[in-house]
Amino acid sequence: MNGDGKSDRLIVPKKLVNKGRAAARLAESVEERSLAKRNSEQQNRHRAQDRTRLHNALIRVREAALRNRRQRFTTLWHHVYDVGRLREAYFGLERNSAAGADGETWQHYGENLEDNLEELARRLKRGAYRAKPVRRVYIPKPDGRQRPIGVPALEDKIVQRACVEVLNAVYETEFLGFSYGFRPGRSPHNALDAVAVAIKRRKVNWVLDADICGFFDAIDHEWLLKFVEHRIADRRVIRHIKKWLNAGVLEDGKRTKRSEGTPQGGSVSPLLANIYLHYSFDLWAHQWRQRRASGDVIIVRYADDIVMGFQHRTDAERFREEMGVRLKRFQLELHPNKTRVLEFGRFAAERRVSLGEGKPETFDFLGFTHICGETRKGSYKLLRQTISARLRNKLREVKMALRRRLHRPIPETGRWLASVIRGHNRYYGVPGNLPALNAFRYQVIKLWLWTLRRRSQRHRMTWNRMQRLVRRWIPSVRICHQYPESRFVVST
Repeated sequence: MNGDGKSDRLIVPKKLVNKGRAAARLAESVEERSLAKRNSEQQNRHRAQDRTRLHNALIRVREAALRNRRQRFTTLWHHVYDVGRLREAYFGLERNSAAGADGETWQHYGENLEDNLEELARRLKRGAYRAKPVRRVYIPKPDGRQRPIGVPALEDKIVQRACVEVLNAVYETEFLGFSYGFRPGRSPHNALDAVAVAIKRRKVNWVLDADICGFFDAIDHEWLLKFVEHRIADRRVIRHIKKWLNAGVLEDGKRTKRSEGTPQGGSVSPLLANIYLHYSFDLWAHQWRQRRASGDVIIVRYADDIVMGFQHRTDAERFREEMGVRLKRFQLELHPNKTRVLEFGRFAAERRVSLGEGKPETFDFLGFTHICGETRKGSYKLLRQTISARLRNKLREVKMALRRRLHRPIPETGRWLASVIRGHNRYYGVPGNLPALNAFRYQVIKLWLWTLRRRSQRHRMTWNRMQRLVRRWIPSVRICHQYPESRFVVST
C-alpha cells in the first residue's frame, strides 16, 4: 500500500510428491504392464533434484539483483532454454486452453513431450526459434464491447512462461509495493485489501479513479525495449522479446504487424505491461507523493487499474493533471470520462450532508463497487458489493449456457451450476457482500427452473420439486475471504 517496502520473498512452488520405486512398481503391476520408458526409475529419482537446481539458480539471480540495483544482467538466456524449466513451463499451462495459430494442443504436444522439449531447447540455444503470430479472438466486456485476446502458439506459451519465470527473479526486486497485478504471490484480493485498509486507516478524503485508454494496445515498443534494457543486457532475451512483439496478429486468415501494443493472452504480456508502467508511472508517482504532496497519498495499482487516495482535494486534482501529461509522454492517455476525482472516506458523508450534496459517490475496482456506508452504531464502514453490470452479464451467460444444455441430464447440469456458484463465491465472497451472493444464487435457481419447464409443453416441475433439486445440487453461499484488516496485516 505504501510503496516504500518491496517484497523480499521468492515464491517457490511446493514440490510435487514423488512416488518411490516400490510405489511405482506396485501401481504398474496392478495394470500388468512394465515401467514406461519416460517414467523410468532414474527420471523419478532426479526430478525433484532437477527442480531444486532450477530454483536455486533463480535464487542466485535474485540475490545478485538485490545486491546491486543498477546491475544489468548479460547472461540469462541459458536459464530459459533449460529443458527442466521448459518442462515446468509446459505443465504450468492451462491444459484445456484454445490452440494457437499452429493448431497444436497441450495433449498432443505431450504425447512426445521429452523429444519435443529437447528439440525446442536446441532451437532456442542456436537461435533457430521463430515466434508465430497470435490468433485473435474476442470476448465480451461488461459494457457490451468486445475485448481482443491473443492466443499464442503452444511453444510460444512454453518459452514465454519460462522467460517470465527467469525475468521475475530480477524484476520482483525492482517493482514497488503498491503494484499488485500479475505478480507471484499477489492476487486481486490483496489489492482490494490494500484499498480498504488505506481508506479506513489513512487520511483519505478524496479518491482518484484512473483509467488508461486501451492500455495493452497502446504500449509503445520502442519505449518498452528501453525500459527492459535498464536491467537486462542479454541480447538474446531482448531479441526474443522483439520476436514476440513483432510476431503480429492472425485474424480471419490475414496477418497484421503493429509497432505498438502487446496482445492480451500471452504469458509475457502481463510482465511487459508491469515493466512499462513501473518506469512510466510507478517510480514517478512514488516520487511525486514524497516531494510534492501536502498530505497523505496512497497508491494501489493492479495492471492498468489505478486507485489513489488523497488527504487534500488540491493534491488529487493537481496529480490528475500532471499524471495525464506524464503518461502522454509514453504514448498513453487517461480516459476522459472514466478518470475522475470523487469525495470519499470517513468524513465524506458528513460533509456532503452538511452541504446538501447527497450521498458520496461510489467507484468500481476489480469487480466491486466501493460504497461509503455505516454500521448499526453509526460509525463509518466501507461496503464492497458486486458490480451490478457484472452480475447481470454473468446471469446472462448462465442463461445462454442453460439454453444450450436444455436436454442434458439433470445431474450433469446440476454439477455444472454448482461449479459456477462456487467459482462466483470464491471471488466475490468478501465480508459485506452476502446479499449480492444470495441474489446471484436465487437468480441462477430461477433460470434453471425456467429451463427445466421448457423441456416439455406439459411440465411437472413444481417449486417443491425444484427445491429438492436445489438441496441436492446447488451449494449455499458463504463468505470465503477474511476481513481486509486482518489479512492485510499478515500478508504485509
